[in-house]
Amino acid sequence: MAKLRPVAIDDLQVWKQRGERIPVITAYDYTSAQIIDAAGIPVVLVGDTLGMVVLGHDSTIPVTLDAMIHHVRAVMRGRSRAFVVGDLPFMSYRISRAQALTNAARLLQEGGCHAVKLEGGREVAPTLARIVDTGIPVMAHIGFTPQSIHRFGRRRVAGKCAESAEALVRDALALERAGAFAIVLECVPIPLADELTHRLGIPTIGIGSGPGCDGEVQVFHDLLGLYSDFVPRHTKRALDLADRMRTALSTYADEVRRRVFPEDRHGTSMDPEILALALEQIDAR
Repeated sequence: MAKLRPVAIDDLQVWKQRGERIPVITAYDYTSAQIIDAAGIPVVLVGDTLGMVVLGHDSTIPVTLDAMIHHVRAVMRGRSRAFVVGDLPFMSYRISRAQALTNAARLLQEGGCHAVKLEGGREVAPTLARIVDTGIPVMAHIGFTPQSIHRFGRRRVAGKCAESAEALVRDALALERAGAFAIVLECVPIPLADELTHRLGIPTIGIGSGPGCDGEVQVFHDLLGLYSDFVPRHTKRALDLADRMRTALSTYADEVRRRVFPEDRHGTSMDPEILALALEQIDAR
């Protein structure tokens, strides 16, 4: 069987033009990246959601660039075909364009990913354009932007009033003009997300924005039921792995206590004469 070639950035544009939807999933480590790659998912986002689902924080705010690089490296060791996007974390690209360029370059050079993602609308478009000018592909992200959680508060859906909807359209068009190769629409009302998908020439990747987007991104731990601290409405629970894992671990602990596991077949045998000789030499000293 011929090996499939790695996914490239222009594949996403081709898929949009063909009307082929684009599945995207997050990953944070080597093992999950291997599983995702074997499942044939073409795009992987190493998201700053690792702050919550891996590191146990209550938001993405505490995630550092060094943490992102660490996890991007692990994912890159596990993938063989998927196109990998690394998140630029909170305040790693807002202070200055020079800072944004340096940190985007670090994600690619030290982490090894193929592109970066940043949150924000028109206010970050000039920064996005400068990063793209250096040869680094950038995925944009508008709607509900988790790095702005303290500004949004409990309001997750963006664009519900006319003023907010107009702002999102202007943001999306500005980011496309700046050179974004794709744009995440998070918690955008379905009719507005559909309109943006129609207006934009670049792929839209939805999350909580309905079925009309060009693609969909889900968090690995949400999809597989591994994270239960908070379950967003837009999450699809494909499995409840946490429950299965608890059952397996409980069974293991019970078998150890009852001396059912391990058995002789789980270890290595030894010639009794060699053991006897070794003990005889120790006792003789």
